Order: sequence, then structure tokens, then C-alpha cells
Amino acid sequence: MGKVVVKNIRVYAHHGCLKEETIIGSDYIVNVAVHANLTKASQNDNLSDTVDYVHINRIVIEEMALASKLLEHVARRILKRILLEMDIVTKCKVAVAKINPPIGGDVEQVSVVLKEKRAS
Repeated sequence: MGKVVVKNIRVYAHHGCLKEETIIGSDYIVNVAVHANLTKASQNDNLSDTVDYVHINRIVIEEMALASKLLEHVARRILKRILLEMDIVTKCKVAVAKINPPIGGDVEQVSVVLKEKRAS
């Protein structure tokens, strides 16, 4: 078993419940960690036997481009796509953070973390 982490994917997107958030948009950071059996890839050096982090990055960018009211919703979409499109992944954790959220205080970021195991 092994773990692949794609850390601090920076995206500008238009998520939020406030009309201004969906119009103006803001900066987000997405982190993804997946578990998979990496034994074969570690022995044969073949991309087809491991987790393709370029694919993970593409999923994050595509899903972040679709506006959602809630960070939970976009995080779930990312999680589901990774499990759907990457058979090697057995467990996935996705964190989506909004930088400088408009909540009337000095808050660096607010984040949502979701994780799921592949159904057996």
C-alpha cells in the first residue's frame, strides 16, 4: 500500500452562497491524498501502474470551475470523480480551502475536508 499527495493546488473559482462571491470569485487551495497499492509501480517504473497526479490535478481544475454554493459540494464532486476514474485508488481525502473568506473577520482561510473509501 502507498499514498500519493497532491498538495496546494491553487485555483481561482466562483463558489459561495453570496451573489458577490459567485460574480467576483476568490482564491482556493485544494489538497488531495489518495491511497493505492503502489508495489507494482515501485518495481516496474510504469506510470500505468500508479496514481497519475496529472489526472488528479485535471479533475480538481475541472470540478473547481463548476460553481457551487458550498465547499462541501465541490469537495464531494472531486472525491467521487477520483474514485470513479482511478481504479487503483482505494481511499481518498480531499480538502478545499477558501482563502480570505468574506465572513466579517480576519480569517486566513476556511476549509472542508471529506474522505471516502472505495466500496468493496
